[in-house]
Amino acid sequence: MIAAPFHAGERALQTLAGSREVMAAAGSRVIRDFMPDQHRDFFAQLPFLIVGSMDAQLQPWASVLAAPPGFSHSPDATHLRIDALPAADDPLAAQLVQGASLGLLGIQPHTRRRNRMNGKVESIDATGFMVEVQQSFGNCPKYIQAREPLFAAGRVAVPAERLDGLDDAARALIGRADTFFIASAFPQHAAGGDEADPAAQGVDVSHRGGLPGFVRVGEDGVLTVPDFTGNRFFNTLGNLSVHPRAGLLFIDFENGDLLHLTATAEIVWDGPEVAAFEGAERLLRLRVGQVLRRRGALPLRWGGAELSPHLARTGRWVG
Repeated sequence: MIAAPFHAGERALQTLAGSREVMAAAGSRVIRDFMPDQHRDFFAQLPFLIVGSMDAQLQPWASVLAAPPGFSHSPDATHLRIDALPAADDPLAAQLVQGASLGLLGIQPHTRRRNRMNGKVESIDATGFMVEVQQSFGNCPKYIQAREPLFAAGRVAVPAERLDGLDDAARALIGRADTFFIASAFPQHAAGGDEADPAAQGVDVSHRGGLPGFVRVGEDGVLTVPDFTGNRFFNTLGNLSVHPRAGLLFIDFENGDLLHLTATAEIVWDGPEVAAFEGAERLLRLRVGQVLRRRGALPLRWGGAELSPHLARTGRWVG
């Protein structure tokens, strides 16, 4: 177990939310520096992994790797081997170097299971890479839409598109989304240079889900997302409170298009806008920067989604 798994940003938000004492007691029990057997077996069942990375400018990015189940496997409790490499136009490609911090999210939407593992790249070869575990922990199934992926044949490579901003197609994808993924980071400068603390620096990637349309797209390109009650770890928001830069990934589940965004983040803790959205405890405001679209890049297709029953207690944007 990790004696002090939360960094200063996470602790500050836990205090603000009134959950610090509970998290101080629970964190060291549920956040480990190794993968329990249940998690090791789970990752080996998955046909895709969400990966968070950070570029040389300390900008987080969210990506996805896909291959037949078994491509992600754990040779021992402190390592995860991924037998896949990102395409050249994937933001992860430039960041995948020995020693790089990565956040990994294993998620199985049709069973609503998910586990997170954050660590460092220990080695890379021609077919994949090995990650050394720093933090391993489970997440609750709330807000995951149940949908099951199938591999699609005959995929044709299409050049990636770098956009000056959100075009109509990007706005439409975001506006109808019921799911996206968000990468965040607590880099060394935010940690005060404390390299001895495993909670002090690294990258994390997380899932966000809601009713279709839960991400509001402003005319100015600012995205506003309600933040619902969760595990109270505040991994993502704790990172953003001290390093307000995020990487977002939206997946078109029908055709495999990927939309990678960078954004600067602001947490809105209270006010009429928060009160007006049923179920929201706060809002996350994301000002979009870079936009990268990769058409058909994900070789998976999903059928219709069964929305999470927890969303019955959440609202919609008005106006």
